[in-house]
Amino acid sequence: MNYRALLSGLFVGVAVGLMGGPGLPYAESDFPMLGAGLSGLLAGGVAGYVNAGTVGRDAAHGVVAAVAGSALLGAVLLALGAVTPTFGLTAGLATLLFVTVTVVPGTLGGALGGTLADAGEARRPEPTA
Repeated sequence: MNYRALLSGLFVGVAVGLMGGPGLPYAESDFPMLGAGLSGLLAGGVAGYVNAGTVGRDAAHGVVAAVAGSALLGAVLLALGAVTPTFGLTAGLATLLFVTVTVVPGTLGGALGGTLADAGEARRPEPTA
């Protein structure tokens, strides 16, 4: 595992997750899991971009970074008492739902980030001697 990629994705996932709820319009009322999907997508994308290996490995790095970031964010928010029950679920189950929702966007973000990194490398000119 590329720990640099995982830590980069984890940092982005936590940062976007902290800003995602209050920063996204209508996120709390209409789409309560929009912030989780967005943070998973961006965390996975950064992890896949930094890893820049095969699509499968980039997707794996993306999902691990997204899930770890959302679990860490959920633990912090639970400790602060900021997680409120969602859809009648308790705070712990709402956090578990938050972590689960980040899996698919993290996988897609990781694969997309790695693909973008590979495309950028192919277009960079070689240094001349």
